[in-house]
Amino acid sequence: MGRLSMTILDAIILGIIQGLTEFLPISSSGHLVIGEALLGLSSPGISLEVWLHFGTLLAVLLYFHRRLIGLVATIFGAGDPKYRDADRNFLGAIIIGTIPAIVIGLLFKSAIESLFNSPRFAAAMLIVTGLILLATIFAKKSGQKINMPRGLAIGLAQAMAILPGISRSGSTIACAMFVGVEPSVAAEFSFLLAVPIIALAFGYDLVFSGSQLFASDTVWIYLAGTAVSFVIGLLAIHYLLKVIRTGRFYLFGFYCLVAGVVSLILLN
Repeated sequence: MGRLSMTILDAIILGIIQGLTEFLPISSSGHLVIGEALLGLSSPGISLEVWLHFGTLLAVLLYFHRRLIGLVATIFGAGDPKYRDADRNFLGAIIIGTIPAIVIGLLFKSAIESLFNSPRFAAAMLIVTGLILLATIFAKKSGQKINMPRGLAIGLAQAMAILPGISRSGSTIACAMFVGVEPSVAAEFSFLLAVPIIALAFGYDLVFSGSQLFASDTVWIYLAGTAVSFVIGLLAIHYLLKVIRTGRFYLFGFYCLVAGVVSLILLN
């Protein structure tokens, strides 16, 4: 049985895991499920994951704040006319790409939540993520733009990542690359596509668990985890964009394969 009490050190460790794995293509949900199992943790009340996701949401909002402001400006007819149509298509793709995850999350909420109680399932899905990432070696660059159909396809990949162990950033970037989008554009779209889904998930948990969110006996522990996931998330975004520019994105696949296999062994 896991420990019901959580220390600041536990929150910091999980904050590091969340910050690294939310944006690096190695599955934050899978690592958190496995990490909590290996640490012997069982969080009471509202899950620490709510806070950790809020930290990474702040990270992506800060890192891409200029791009986000520019995209929102197109709604009101502002922004550079030269890029206005492209930005509207990009924003529309984000909106339509968010829908699949919402629909699947609502329809299969109970079944999906049960999978988060299975560290072995998360470990197996890490192996699947590894295979997806390695397959990007064969993706052909054709300079395709982000549009509605490609946004929907990438959104379907994001919906798959609701499963613990399937990387959201990994699956969406890989999908974008498979449909011909340049890796750097694929990464930017993946990060911005994370904004509405993380915000909606946080808002949902805030509404239904708000009374526990600021519990006096846990608030400082949760805030510590949030701060760590925010800082590490910023560093992870910067690092992944750098790796993608070097054409070594697929290398994360080897890590996921090893992490999945080792986790299955440790959890046996």
